[in-house]
Amino acid sequence: MAMVSFKVRWVLDGQEKTSAVHYDRTSAEQRQQDLVQSGATAVEIFETTHGR
Repeated sequence: MAMVSFKVRWVLDGQEKTSAVHYDRTSAEQRQQDLVQSGATAVEIFETTHGR
């Protein structure tokens, strides 16, 4: 069974970044809030699957 997790994508200083780690939903939402507070823009959470 594939495990569902989440990653975060954002723009900071004109560069698009994507998290290197997989998060559960709650942790991804916390990371999203932290990034927004630090000045990142276009912060989005997206679903990923791994373990297939």
